[in-house]
Amino acid sequence: MRHLKKGRKFGLKKGKKRSFLKILANNLIQHEHIITTEARAKELRSSVERFITYGKKQNVASLRLLMKRLPKKAAYKVYHELAPRYKDRKGGYTTIVKLAKMRKHDGSKMTMIKFV
Repeated sequence: MRHLKKGRKFGLKKGKKRSFLKILANNLIQHEHIITTEARAKELRSSVERFITYGKKQNVASLRLLMKRLPKKAAYKVYHELAPRYKDRKGGYTTIVKLAKMRKHDGSKMTMIKFV
């Protein structure tokens, strides 16, 4: 039983899943929108919105937290560009748009996740 086990597995172990989500978050932050599967987008949304909330605090501790969890370029972009953009917004920094097309080889539902 999976009592108190949060999140999706994606068929990966803990460390690989963590680095996979880190790469997805980096791509979303750099390009400001990405096309991915629905499950990946839903899992990614919570971590990216948490990063924006860290960046909104605008102190050294939050920048260090971002640099610990993201690549340097992405951390700086969150801290200096994205967080100030959403300083008056209380949450919901991303939106998931479902696309009509399915992925060819396995029929997964595809979505586009982007910043509001």
